[in-house]
Amino acid sequence: MATLNDRLDHVLGVKAADQLAESFDMNTVEDLLRHYPLRYATQGQPLSEEQPEEGQHITVIGRVTKTDLRPMKNRRGSLLKVSLDSGGPRPVDITFFNGDKVRHLVKEGVRAMMSGTVHYWRPDQWNLSHPDYLILPNKVDGEVDKVTSVHGGGALRGLANSAKGAGGVDMSFFEREFIPVYPATAKVQSWDILRCVRQVIDQLDPVDDPLPESLRAEHALTPVSDALRLIHLPERKSDIEEARNRLRFDEALALQLVLAERRHQTEGRRAEPCPPRTDGIAAAFDKRLPFELTEGQRTVIDEISADLSRPHPMHRLLQGEVGSGKTIVALHAMLQVVDSGRQCALLAPTEVLAAQHYRSLKNMLGDLGSAGELGAADNATKVVLVTGSMSAGQKKAALLDAVTGEAGLVIGTHALIQDNVDFFDLGMVVVDEQHRFGVEQRDALRAKAKNGVSPHLLVMTATPIPRTIAMTTLGDLETSVLTQLPRGRSPIVSKVVPAKVKPSWVDRAWERIHEEVQAGRQAYVVCSRIGDDEENGKGSKAKGRKKSEEEKEGPTTHSVLDVYEMLRTGPLKDLRVGLLHGRLPGDEKDRVMRALNDHEIDVLVSTTVVEVGVDVPNATIMAIVDADRFGVSQLHQLRGRVGRGKHPGLCLLITETNPVGTAMARLEAVAATNDGFELAVLDLRQRREGDVLGSAQSGTARSLRLLSLLDDLEVITAAQQLAREVVESDPGLKKHPGLASMMRAAVDGERLEYLAKS
Repeated sequence: MATLNDRLDHVLGVKAADQLAESFDMNTVEDLLRHYPLRYATQGQPLSEEQPEEGQHITVIGRVTKTDLRPMKNRRGSLLKVSLDSGGPRPVDITFFNGDKVRHLVKEGVRAMMSGTVHYWRPDQWNLSHPDYLILPNKVDGEVDKVTSVHGGGALRGLANSAKGAGGVDMSFFEREFIPVYPATAKVQSWDILRCVRQVIDQLDPVDDPLPESLRAEHALTPVSDALRLIHLPERKSDIEEARNRLRFDEALALQLVLAERRHQTEGRRAEPCPPRTDGIAAAFDKRLPFELTEGQRTVIDEISADLSRPHPMHRLLQGEVGSGKTIVALHAMLQVVDSGRQCALLAPTEVLAAQHYRSLKNMLGDLGSAGELGAADNATKVVLVTGSMSAGQKKAALLDAVTGEAGLVIGTHALIQDNVDFFDLGMVVVDEQHRFGVEQRDALRAKAKNGVSPHLLVMTATPIPRTIAMTTLGDLETSVLTQLPRGRSPIVSKVVPAKVKPSWVDRAWERIHEEVQAGRQAYVVCSRIGDDEENGKGSKAKGRKKSEEEKEGPTTHSVLDVYEMLRTGPLKDLRVGLLHGRLPGDEKDRVMRALNDHEIDVLVSTTVVEVGVDVPNATIMAIVDADRFGVSQLHQLRGRVGRGKHPGLCLLITETNPVGTAMARLEAVAATNDGFELAVLDLRQRREGDVLGSAQSGTARSLRLLSLLDDLEVITAAQQLAREVVESDPGLKKHPGLASMMRAAVDGERLEYLAKS
């Protein structure tokens, strides 16, 4: 018999265990059993009146009703056209490209299992092209006998060979309604995993359930021992749903327990309260605002103000649509902290954005932000910038202001968290675009606070995070959302420019930019990469260089260096065209941004360094070249750089992608709405949730196998409520060893350590 903690080499033997360890990092029985099936081969169930999706993998069982061998038109060889009656509304069309080799097996009258990818040749006609196949024996009195040899091809042939025994091949397994298909590698195929799983399940002892029976009954959850068996070897569709419901809840609960522990620890920390003052710099700033704050901004300012007044560190996420006015809200919060005699640090992901924040805050504060200078207000503070590319003298002066407390607001990039940067009394940390910073970096800056207190933390993002994602990756943060645009701000209009079928539209795009500049406005042109020779920054292609796989497969993309040269010598030659990209020296980037702000540049040709935070109210039009190379959220971020003043914004999405492909559909979706949350959901569905969590919280993709962070709100909410109740009554889970072990099993130790820091 075997337990979940047993090593696989003791249960399966050294050879099989070594292969699983090398390919999947599996070492124990539990590791193997939590490698859930990717899908199930079924006997026709996926087919219905509805057409399957392009690219969908389906497996069907049926009887061959017709075959037609014909020569290939443009090359040697033959095609075998097959019709398979699977009991669905219409026969399944199947094509084999090696027709001569399979026609003696795939012939009229045989029963067969076919597994392949759906391809559409016309909008209403699809088939399976060159699928894996397995010839099945006929049933006699409902029974399927063993056969002496396997006839088939591809993965299904391998799966059948794995069922070989002393008396032949047991084909009865292929009569199951659901046959598990696993994530696999070239070395360890799905049928290898299935063989190991069946061997382990046959030996598995009953599993102690970490959830008490009362809790399972409350949430209608099957015991974990049953769930681990049913997920791999279901008899009915309801078995799969029962197993998934239980294991999905376990995943949600494991993560929520981690977050609840982190939240509990945060609430136990001490922070210096920073209550608002009626006679301080924050109140003075409010009185000077030349515009009226939105109702949403007022609400969020009050929420943050209340958090800052408590003796526990604020942990708040501020989500705001592009252009919704997050910076004003953050500045008000920082000034409230300065009023209490403490300092604030603002982290930005790039030097361009840090410098932009510095200029923006200085302009907004006026004489309130010029302490130590002539004409400064009586209660003024000092604003300093710290970046890696500053001169030694500039940096020394800024660091001195930070350590002596002269500077109330310290703005910078990751350079702020270096060992030689110290603060006199750090009261709050503001992180802009939190997904650009690692948890370790935020933790290092927080550790710079004095006397064992924790600074307050405000995390800002203009990338909308759907509620379920926020609950699961940032569950210890209170969330505020800004959705209203400031008064007078016009919505951005976006248009797709299909360069492949409408090349004249590209010419018209440059004309539109020309017209905007002639009307006194400015423009951006954004490209996806710097130059063809990325190593040395030259714009021309390196001679003799081999093309990358991406270049072989995808369309040619346009570098920022090439587009800059093309525009400044061609369609926009009479305009002042500037260039900005990540490899420029820091002082050159700053010079370009100053020139843009001072209206000395009409058109800025740039990479995505302008994606977030850059604020040029006079910019009204943006052309994004090779727009199909950008993600949905990134396109939404980029276009948010225009239309920030009194004139409406226009974003032109230029693409050479296939006009009927998925990339074009994505661009059309972006053009159709300015709702960032709607686009965020679309983006997450396309990128898959594991990737999203992998970038937001390292290692999560491994631990979330069944839970959908977009669709399982009810499960996540129930798990969050339960986790908080348990941790509140039992911090450290000493009275709940089962839950503690389940958390460790679902979330690896490295990730637990990572999350504990954040």
